Amino acid sequence: MPPGTTADPSDEGKDEKRPIFRDPNYQNTATTGGKKKTWRSLKQIMAHERSLPWPPDTPLYSTIAAPPSLKPAKKYSDISGLEAKFTDPQTKLFYANADEFTTVRSLPSDIIAGYLSLRGAINPIG
Repeated sequence: MPPGTTADPSDEGKDEKRPIFRDPNYQNTATTGGKKKTWRSLKQIMAHERSLPWPPDTPLYSTIAAPPSLKPAKKYSDISGLEAKFTDPQTKLFYANADEFTTVRSLPSDIIAGYLSLRGAINPIG
């Protein structure tokens, strides 16, 4: 140990506790054609779009509407929140495995109606 330093046991291993996924030398820049180019934030992009004289019907980064997805919507279990592969035909609740199926079948009808209304499958007043 060099002279003038004190040994602190809490300082040992601080280098080992650094996250290994973070690179301390990372720069938020890229080089294209020998020029250094920094990334722009969404706020900067939108401010730049507002300053340009675009025609009113031109789709911009902030106003473009995405087309509807061609993939079916994912279903999640009403009990656990896991991705559900199954639907109970009697109660119309989604479930992910056999244990949840037994739970779904043992639920009273008012609880089932509550789950369906939370999901928006039925109108709770009707």
